[in-house]
Amino acid sequence: MIFNFNTQPYVIINGKDSRSVEGLIVCTLPFIALPPKRTMTEEIDGRDGDIVSVLGYAAYDKTFEIGLKPECNVDDVIAFFNTSGKVVFGNEPDKFYNFANYELLEFEKLLRLKKAVVTFHVQPFKYSDSEGEKVYQFNGNTGMLTAMNAGNIYSRPKITITGAGNVDLYINEEKILEIELPAAGKTIILDGAGMEALDVEGNYLNRLVTGNYDNIILKPGTNEIEARGAISEVKISAVSRWI
Repeated sequence: MIFNFNTQPYVIINGKDSRSVEGLIVCTLPFIALPPKRTMTEEIDGRDGDIVSVLGYAAYDKTFEIGLKPECNVDDVIAFFNTSGKVVFGNEPDKFYNFANYELLEFEKLLRLKKAVVTFHVQPFKYSDSEGEKVYQFNGNTGMLTAMNAGNIYSRPKITITGAGNVDLYINEEKILEIELPAAGKTIILDGAGMEALDVEGNYLNRLVTGNYDNIILKPGTNEIEARGAISEVKISAVSRWI
């Protein structure tokens, strides 16, 4: 089968293109919209009105319509959508969202109507689909690098440091974390979005870190990152972020 990739709406889920699913038609794509803000409202006796504090951005739902051709295998369609991970929408081809699908497609309804509405619960921010992870090698010395947040809002990157002994992490000349690695060396993953430290097997290493993970922030534009200590490698990902 030959697909017209230039005009047919599509979604890419965890690297798989909807246009490669036999008989599946993506009829519409979600609107591009700003995520809703999370707020807290406080009323004070004797004061008119209320006080609204903005707490951040909330996850929200993106919906779109799909249709089925007669030759479609419904099981393949359900398997394609009933998952979670990363999704790219055809009207934002250079960005991806982190999503989960909590409203499973109904098998009988698909068979009967040959169409359905898909709802993805997406996290508020989107990321570059092509930026990838950047790797910097150092010869047991302090590691200094420049990270460009090409997005329009601050980001919380993932910074992976391989080194030994005491390591201090600076962002834009401000010390944000102190890390105590074994003298023999270790790799530690500092997850700014998850606000935690892990090893490469996924075990928690928060006991090795002193400081506030909330300070792992890159402003839009150029940022200087410095890991002071005996560093052999620094990796950084999820640098650019958009709303």
